[in-house]
Amino acid sequence: MRAEQIAKVVPTAEGELAILAGIDLEINAGESVAVVGASGSGKTTLLGILAGLDQPTSGRVLLADHQLTSLDEEERARVRGEHVGFVFQTFQLLGSLTALENVMLPGELRGDANAEKDALELLEKVGLSERSRHYPRQLSGGEQQRVAVARAFASRPTVLFADEPTGNLDTATGQRIIELLFDLNKEFATTLVLVTHDDRLAQRCDRIVEIEAGRIV
Repeated sequence: MRAEQIAKVVPTAEGELAILAGIDLEINAGESVAVVGASGSGKTTLLGILAGLDQPTSGRVLLADHQLTSLDEEERARVRGEHVGFVFQTFQLLGSLTALENVMLPGELRGDANAEKDALELLEKVGLSERSRHYPRQLSGGEQQRVAVARAFASRPTVLFADEPTGNLDTATGQRIIELLFDLNKEFATTLVLVTHDDRLAQRCDRIVEIEAGRIV
């Protein structure tokens, strides 16, 4: 995937605020890249633009032979559904669905006949096969994040985006999530792009990209 001359400017009461400026970034298939920087540096905004969740003010993003920046929201949603997986700091599980149903969701949306079988296999990989019928409220934070990781890989993504995936977890639980992410990433040969403040997580990546005041340094 590739980002070319990405800029993001938003209006504020004091005038225009440049969040990102002149970002050029190329990420190779199967590569793991950590995006690091201080709070407010533009990391999460960049992640959202790379994933097609947000549009830049100028510049273009190429993902899996699609120029995201030239697509409308419906077309971007289709590309995300086919190529992109997400893991968020806040887990983002659906509370009305069991762990199994949460992980089955990407497969069901694709019309995959093996959605349940694949979801059960992924829950086993993350060590939660015995908790498959539990709802998110019945799981610990670490368990919820493991379900979220399983769900992300259930979409068979070309690129997995993770935004502070260990941010809400204690050190030991965070370390387990790191191991899971990289084990599954290796198994599925997914490209991994993550925003993190966690040095252990960043150091595991093939490359670290640092952002300062909206620019790569």
